[in-house]
Amino acid sequence: MHITKLYINGFKNLKDARIKPHEKLNILCGKNAQGKTNLIEAIWLCSGARSFRSTKDKRMIGDDEQTMEIELTFKNNFREQDIRFAMAKPNIKEKNVSLNGVKLKAPSKLFGNLNCVIFTPEDLELSKGSPDNRRQFLDLSVSQIKNSYNSVTAKYDTLIEQRNMLLKNIAFGRSKREELEVWDLQLAQLGAYISLLRYNYTKKLSVYAGKLYDEISEGRERLEVNYYSTVFGGSALLESSTDYSGELAGFYMDCLSRNIEDDIRAGFTQKGIHRDDVICKINGMNAREDASQGQHRSIALILKLSQAYILEEEIQDHPVILLDDVLSELDISRQKFVISKIHGMQVFITCCDMNIPFDEQSHGKMFGIENGKIKNNS
Repeated sequence: MHITKLYINGFKNLKDARIKPHEKLNILCGKNAQGKTNLIEAIWLCSGARSFRSTKDKRMIGDDEQTMEIELTFKNNFREQDIRFAMAKPNIKEKNVSLNGVKLKAPSKLFGNLNCVIFTPEDLELSKGSPDNRRQFLDLSVSQIKNSYNSVTAKYDTLIEQRNMLLKNIAFGRSKREELEVWDLQLAQLGAYISLLRYNYTKKLSVYAGKLYDEISEGRERLEVNYYSTVFGGSALLESSTDYSGELAGFYMDCLSRNIEDDIRAGFTQKGIHRDDVICKINGMNAREDASQGQHRSIALILKLSQAYILEEEIQDHPVILLDDVLSELDISRQKFVISKIHGMQVFITCCDMNIPFDEQSHGKMFGIENGKIKNNS
């Protein structure tokens, strides 16, 4: 899979940015705040995912612009396809998104077409940062191979907010605890489904990550990646079940029921998929607590590379790799390792200079970006 044409105008500071990317290597070079990351973000939006920078809708259109438009053409193993993503003031909530000329209800409907994996400097904190970041990483990874997953997690988030509100009302005597059952039945079904998909993905992630980490550590260290569920505890039940709507949902419902009193006192739901985590261990030790800075960076690299490989296995095609100012944060050995592992995929790399260790056989294009405009094509 590779992008063949890209046009961006009015998205943040980008103006009439038009490129024909190389099918392998593309370097976006320029000083800070010139628009390099904006271009990467525009590509990412066309994958159907939310902005990796949490950009609000009103900030997507440049301050001196009334409209923004992204047009992208990509080719996979079967055919060439076109994506259009446009917005206009003042109706910024109304996004005009189309695939091959057919208007879509929402940007998320683009999922499963242009498949991308993005790696940002923030991802280097993946193994030692907040569990919320690891849950987001896991949910994004699952949604890339199961398009309906996004709507399920969104529904769960809505239900958990409503349940938490009800818990507070019960504590203040404004509602009855019997009202919880209708929410808990729905949460148990969705939570069991999400838990099972997360667990199965993490098993596959651990296999890929283990092999890659063995290579980057030259066999000196062993990496394990495990899904920790606040509901199911150890993996035995998740390992043995395939029917999320039966035994798993029942177990989930029982967990919610057992903790009702504690939840009412706390004012929120203390157990569930919204409190779960991904645990990385090096030689049996919890990486979040015991790993060095270098080990954390290696784990983050391995998790993102594993994400790309699993996606490639599922779609039977290379995903597009987006590296936003990541290589400059790594030492030379880790830079070379990443580059060696994405060989053959189309890659977009942002950088401020050209001190990147590509071998002499690497072919590609460099695009200079200055004040939101493409200055040169080589």
